[in-house]
Amino acid sequence: MADSGAVAAAGSRREGRERLLGLLYEAEVKGQTMAEVIEALPLPLKGYAGQLAPALSTGVGEIDARIEDASHHWKLARMPAVDRALLRMATFELAERPDIPPGAIISEAVELAAEYSTDASSKFVNGVLARLAAELRPGVEIPDLGFDIDD
Repeated sequence: MADSGAVAAAGSRREGRERLLGLLYEAEVKGQTMAEVIEALPLPLKGYAGQLAPALSTGVGEIDARIEDASHHWKLARMPAVDRALLRMATFELAERPDIPPGAIISEAVELAAEYSTDASSKFVNGVLARLAAELRPGVEIPDLGFDIDD
């Protein structure tokens, strides 16, 4: 039986990722930085989104470079805005949150891509993140979710 604390943490991470996805998308659509979007919020950002958002307000250039390297022939500008936001968030998690299994990060990003982006986004996001996970978490087994960026 699953630990109820672990299940609650996973649920709150899911909600935080969804909230953060919306904020990253908003920043891009408005042409603002994450810091500007966060500053304009009527209430302080809490929970998992509040933990990740400040880090995604800075250092996005390095994250974007990693994504472009892993996306093989796809420039960030060609990607749907939702995919860019998901890839930035998940890349940060893969690099900076070793306490979260890469399979959990990837599967949540794939699920969010399926829900909020294009029909092909799940496969694309999975492929890019699998490559990034292999680079950022060497030696850690990455589950095959059945999607491949090169198909």
